[in-house]
Amino acid sequence: MQVSITGTGQLLDLQRKLRRAGHENIRSSMQRRTRRAAEPLRNDLQDGIRHLDISSQGRKAGKRGGPSPTTRPLRASIARAIRISVRTTGNPGARVWVDRGALPADIPNGVLTRLNEGRLRHPTFGNRKRWGQQNATPLWWDRPIRNHQPRMAREVARVLDDVQRRLS
Repeated sequence: MQVSITGTGQLLDLQRKLRRAGHENIRSSMQRRTRRAAEPLRNDLQDGIRHLDISSQGRKAGKRGGPSPTTRPLRASIARAIRISVRTTGNPGARVWVDRGALPADIPNGVLTRLNEGRLRHPTFGNRKRWGQQNATPLWWDRPIRNHQPRMAREVARVLDDVQRRLS
């Protein structure tokens, strides 16, 4: 899951001009301001997953339980793995994404997609013969992105205009 803000043609032209001009301080300023434009989105996504309501039907009468096979909380682990990357070369732009390398190894690949859809199936207490389903508020990832995209696009356009003005 990721979101990218790119204005490919305009960013590529600006990248070429920056490379020709050799202004490292302009490039670092552009990266810093672009990252700053993406930080509120990352913070909202982290808050959204930390406070996501995940519920289940509960244990049925006569069913035994047990300790969780993991010691770390799922929502906090996902929140810590949300990252921002800003590039001015190659494919320039800002990207907010979940770093799978920062997630614990026992979280399967499809968990984030299913969690965004509002449903999470998993083995009950690690027993792969018994599965349980939990429900979550859907679109925890998509809603903040839709809300922040216009603001981020405006801020990135303002940064690009400022940099182009400084290069002219």
